[in-house]
Amino acid sequence: MKFTKMHGIGNDYVYVNCLEEELPIDPSRLAELVSDRHFGIGSDGLILIKPSEVADFCMDMYNADGTRGSMCGNGIRCVAKYVYDHGMTNMSTVRIETLAGIKDIELTIKNGKAVQAKVDMGLPVLLSNDQEIALTTDAVEALSRDQIWEGIESDGQDYRMIHISMGNPHAIFYVEDTPSFPLEKVGPALETHPRFPDRTNVEIIQIVDPTLIRMRVWERGAGETMACGTGACAVAVAAALNGDVGRTVDVRLPGGTLHIHWRESDGHVEMSGPATEVFTGDFDLF
Repeated sequence: MKFTKMHGIGNDYVYVNCLEEELPIDPSRLAELVSDRHFGIGSDGLILIKPSEVADFCMDMYNADGTRGSMCGNGIRCVAKYVYDHGMTNMSTVRIETLAGIKDIELTIKNGKAVQAKVDMGLPVLLSNDQEIALTTDAVEALSRDQIWEGIESDGQDYRMIHISMGNPHAIFYVEDTPSFPLEKVGPALETHPRFPDRTNVEIIQIVDPTLIRMRVWERGAGETMACGTGACAVAVAAALNGDVGRTVDVRLPGGTLHIHWRESDGHVEMSGPATEVFTGDFDLF
């Protein structure tokens, strides 16, 4: 099976072009095998590039533990880069189908290669306190602070979170210092907390100033990763709802920085960042 290893600011996946390749085994099991950093290729998961009847291409993603994901912000930038760089499209604007809907991606081209991508990530949804509020401009103006924040207890500790969906769920927690916070301990407990029957992504954030947020992430099904695109979008929305930042902000993760703009016109979130191809190869299971 031919594959390509790619990453978006360190959030790395194994990509398979299913327009040309036939998967040798079930994709969930394949994701577990290729993601293993000692016995496999090493990645945060597997992303399949497929044909689509409703968009230009389809992105089908699986986490490192084999569970299927609905959306990956860093992954979709890499899919857009792949289809352009490998001659599958000559368009610098690409529409990609995901389980979280169709996403529009604008590519920045240099010397014939896509180096940067801006993704319309859609409308965020507030999930705190068992609500589902689509965060349009009118809805945001009507929100109270009691609707935004929710208390949660885990391992004998009381926390406050803002719970946001960007097509997948993100529980966001403010901390004083992101590097020293024990995310490797707190993250797994919160990911699998009974409050989240389908599990959740966990973000810890530190407000540096009104234009910059520091963030670490414990991803559902993958553990701590270098970056999370949907998480960065959810964090920017949460911090804006709390009045800490404006609608345009940089989110700095261990792997790099993403630029987030929460449009006031329609409530959609735009995410901009790089996409990098690392290497290609053949993976032999037998």
